[in-house]
Amino acid sequence: MLESGDSAPEITLTNHRGETVTVDPAAASHTVVYFYPRADTPGCTAEACAFRDEWDAFEDRDVAVVGISDDPVEDLEPFAAEYDLPFTLLSDPDGAVASAYDSYGEKSMFGNTFDGVFRNTYVLDETGTVVLAYEGVSPEDHAVEILDDVDALDD
Repeated sequence: MLESGDSAPEITLTNHRGETVTVDPAAASHTVVYFYPRADTPGCTAEACAFRDEWDAFEDRDVAVVGISDDPVEDLEPFAAEYDLPFTLLSDPDGAVASAYDSYGEKSMFGNTFDGVFRNTYVLDETGTVVLAYEGVSPEDHAVEILDDVDALDD
């Protein structure tokens, strides 16, 4: 797990619209990079919708939000459209970026072992330095938790 003070690895991936995007931490006062296992599943939908529901508060604080999963692009577009997500979703099909963020690896479900994305979140400052890190987050209240913690950074 990356920790506060670590330099964040660069992110260049394809977004839910099929465009190549490089995340630029200097474009906002803070950038939330959240990793989620699978689009359109209950926990991931709850997490994405919580960010959506708090979107005005993120914008008011000049905080960008980017969601990353190993879903293919063609699964991300309908997910973003169905839930009216105002932020960018990125496809990391081989888990390379998630691995660089210590958010990809062996998982187990229903007796099966497979590689997948861990539900971790990082908040970067405008220099690309990790200022907050969350491991194995609870999706429902996570967006509000981040807003509170970003506010505390500015105190």
